[in-house]
Amino acid sequence: MRFRRNAPLDPGQVTDARGRRVGPGGLAVGGGGLGLVGLVIYVLIALLSNGGGLGAQLEPLDNQQIGRGDTPSEIDTACRTGQDANERQDCRIVAVVNSVQKFWDGVFQNSSKQYQYVDTVFFADQAQTGCGFADSQVGPFYCPGDKLVYLDLGFFDELKSRFGVDVSPFVQAYVIAHEYGHHVQDQLGVLDNVRGSQPGPESLAVRSELQADCYAGVWAAHAVETGLIVELTQGDINDGLDAAAAIGDDRIQQETQGQVNPETWTHGSSEQRRRWFSRGYDNGKPAACDTFSGSI
Repeated sequence: MRFRRNAPLDPGQVTDARGRRVGPGGLAVGGGGLGLVGLVIYVLIALLSNGGGLGAQLEPLDNQQIGRGDTPSEIDTACRTGQDANERQDCRIVAVVNSVQKFWDGVFQNSSKQYQYVDTVFFADQAQTGCGFADSQVGPFYCPGDKLVYLDLGFFDELKSRFGVDVSPFVQAYVIAHEYGHHVQDQLGVLDNVRGSQPGPESLAVRSELQADCYAGVWAAHAVETGLIVELTQGDINDGLDAAAAIGDDRIQQETQGQVNPETWTHGSSEQRRRWFSRGYDNGKPAACDTFSGSI
């Protein structure tokens, strides 16, 4: 995956909190057992507010803030073009965030609604969030309490060293697109009905994670159209599929516990994660991502 050399980046969509000292407090967050392996993409289910469900239409979004614009000068000055994204990991994430949000903004506009832009927060080791205190072992996550995506860039090193994932630029993009899939769910009211869900192979928690995987695939199908990415090759998509499989609950449990217990699943099996990402990519439409109806 390569970015257009002269494509302008908006670093105001990323807040770089690396190096900021934060203290513990609030609710410690974790991934329903995934926190101990530093793994990915946890929706903070217990902290979601009441409201609508999957069938909710796009609702008007009030009191919006479009990027907080408080990124440190290094990111602000270093990440200006697609060429910077080709050369630096943090700038690459900026470019992916820009692309993903531009895509969803277009989807919402086509429904005569307004997409709420939100920041991705880079942190190192630990961070105080609207969902409580988090450390890097939680992995990347979206917090509905403050409507921010949180990412410790060291996660990608762990993904490679502990799970053998070839962390290509598109794998990093898949992780980010998945988290913004949760933000889309939040705006649609989908996350409201996930609150308090129990784990299990057919649980609402698993269904919400698979839908976020599908949404990541939908973005990938249109990524080049956002004007930031030159092309996605079949190799890029294969990398994304391999990453999705590597972080399936069954594979993680087998590798970390030596056995598989579907009743404790929160994210779905390797096969399910690959299949729903593929479905989003092949169809290219959010409507193809209804994981809440029927069997998954």
